[in-house]
Amino acid sequence: MKIDAHQHFWNYNPQRDAWITDEMSLLKGDFLPEHLIGEFRANGVDGCISVQADQSEHETEFLLNLASQYDSLIRGVVGWVDLSSPRLPERLAHFAKFKKLRGLRHIVQSEPDDRFMLRPDFCRGIARLRDFCLTFDILIYPRQLPAAVELLEKFPDQKFVLDHLAKPSIRTQEIEPWAQQIRSLARNPNLFCKLSGLVTEANWKNWRAADFYPYLDVAFDAFGGDRLMFGSDWPVCLLAASYRQVRELVEQYVARFPVDSQAKIFGLNAVHFYGLPVEEPASQSYGPAS
Repeated sequence: MKIDAHQHFWNYNPQRDAWITDEMSLLKGDFLPEHLIGEFRANGVDGCISVQADQSEHETEFLLNLASQYDSLIRGVVGWVDLSSPRLPERLAHFAKFKKLRGLRHIVQSEPDDRFMLRPDFCRGIARLRDFCLTFDILIYPRQLPAAVELLEKFPDQKFVLDHLAKPSIRTQEIEPWAQQIRSLARNPNLFCKLSGLVTEANWKNWRAADFYPYLDVAFDAFGGDRLMFGSDWPVCLLAASYRQVRELVEQYVARFPVDSQAKIFGLNAVHFYGLPVEEPASQSYGPAS
């Protein structure tokens, strides 16, 4: 089973999606399941984990609604709920009714406080997730890695996954202190990592596969083949590469590993981490349920 562990859907709204700058004008449009189906067919992908791009419960409801319509395409949803809210237990109980909700994410990279994840109210929210069998996607920049290390020390039994390798400076080929901090973070066996979002951290118009290898070397050394998962970061990846190029970048790197390790990275690790059903959905057409 091949699973894309990280992609997004949206109906473009210029006010809400102000993070999409003029430089990123390619993304100023709607990106919905019907636009992804062709890519999955062409690349042999069976399904995906759809991840929030907006911090609202409306976003979570939007993705869960899409998941109910496109059951065989969207295998799980990583949504958003205000983890700092005193109403969090109530909101988690509400969303627990939706079996496709597998985890939550907060766009920590945009928080001005690099230690935002360690705020007491946020940590109280993280402490609630295990009661609902929810994972947490960590989206940060390298400067926030020390706080992430502390967060995992506080919650050694919570299932976390690091998005986009914490966005290393591939464009400038800087690797330290990022590499050492990644190794420190990876000591927690409950932390997985997504091989995603890399092409947009390189020179969008002039990257080579070799640019990414030092960072992939660190990821495989730190996490091993059992805690890494492929994610396209579609449609954001389109700023720098096609879906096929993103897949081939990881595929060519892992070609040196045994076939079973490749299968884990391209799907089975995501199935394990997000607790996806092993059996195939009733429909394999990718299309909306009738």
